[in-house]
Amino acid sequence: MGLTMAQRQAVTRQVAIRYRAASKTAKTVILDELCATTGWHRDHARKALRRALGPRPAGRTRRRLATPRPPKYGPDVMAALRKVWAVMGAPAGKRMAPFMGEIVERLRACGELDLSDETAALLCSMSAATMDRRLAPDRKKLQIRGRSGTKPGTLLKSQIPIRTWAEWNEAEPGFVEIDCVGHEGGDPSGDFCQTLTVTDIHTGWTETAAVRNKAQKWVFAALVELSARFPFTVKGIDSDNGSEFINSHLLRYCQGQKITFTRSRSGNKNDGAHVEEKNWSVVRKTVGYYRYDTAAELELLGQIYEVLRWQTNFFSPSQKLISKTRYGAKVTKRYDPAQTPYQRVLSSEKVSKKSKTTLTRQYRTLNPAQLRRDLLDLQDQLLDLVRAKHQPTRLPVTPPTASRAKTSEATKKTKRAS
Repeated sequence: MGLTMAQRQAVTRQVAIRYRAASKTAKTVILDELCATTGWHRDHARKALRRALGPRPAGRTRRRLATPRPPKYGPDVMAALRKVWAVMGAPAGKRMAPFMGEIVERLRACGELDLSDETAALLCSMSAATMDRRLAPDRKKLQIRGRSGTKPGTLLKSQIPIRTWAEWNEAEPGFVEIDCVGHEGGDPSGDFCQTLTVTDIHTGWTETAAVRNKAQKWVFAALVELSARFPFTVKGIDSDNGSEFINSHLLRYCQGQKITFTRSRSGNKNDGAHVEEKNWSVVRKTVGYYRYDTAAELELLGQIYEVLRWQTNFFSPSQKLISKTRYGAKVTKRYDPAQTPYQRVLSSEKVSKKSKTTLTRQYRTLNPAQLRRDLLDLQDQLLDLVRAKHQPTRLPVTPPTASRAKTSEATKKTKRAS
């Protein structure tokens, strides 16, 4: 029967004193004896002897004897963290941590968080990794793919240049990407609602609007309306090659407004990476993948997007890629600290003071928790409309006795025929 670990350590401590004073030849003999006794490899035996001869770490003893310390973040801090996380739409820790001070202050000002200064300070000091670790069970409970509905528009491609770095200055606000999200619910037949998404590349400011279908008339009208909502002038528009964008209406509008109009390369969906990301994080995460094709659903989508624009632009921080370096097969990406589009607009020198003042005035009237409640209520109403269209149907149930009677009668007829 082999020795236990405690017995091996006791033997090693006894042998270690002799081992230190022994000659090289004697050390070889002692090492052989220790390996035969403990069953260790020679390398491990040498390491164990060196460790036994060295000073014992005081920290381990203290930790063994000391009473376990209470957790730094108690139930009150965790309850507040979960509420803030829910209000912000369940973001990752790296997006939430830099914005924690701002959102906690806003929620306390609106009376949504009743926290002491000490608890608020603890909450704001929590690291992104700790947030992710402590929220992991809640995130696990929140456990959808899309399909492309883009049809190519070929008539005006030669007049609309493919976007290059020469035409665009993404270091200032005003250059936007646009795209449509189809709400066909897996059935592309007939007309169904679309969501037009417009995203500014520099600030991340995003506006959305629901249109009844992809007809040029509706998409163009929605684009003009959304462009007017931006807190800065739209200077450039970049679209995919869909016929709802590649048309004379939009081309004439851009030429008249002196807006740079470019398009992505055919078959290269990631050319519009900024707006494609918002298609998921803003549109799909809010309204899902159901089919919306009625006037009531279209109206409700519009109401949802009216609330969502405040939530997205004022209280949803995001990170921007600063650099990407490749070392062989490994790619290292660096991101800036997470900020909301509102914060990026305020820090931009290209936005007028009047626009910043207007935005600040709007920000002070907003209650992020109430916005989240309104959004959830509208989402429930939209889901009720979808369910009402698909009421479960029941097949008529044949009574067992009648079924048996029909079966026996059919059997008799078969026998007579034979």
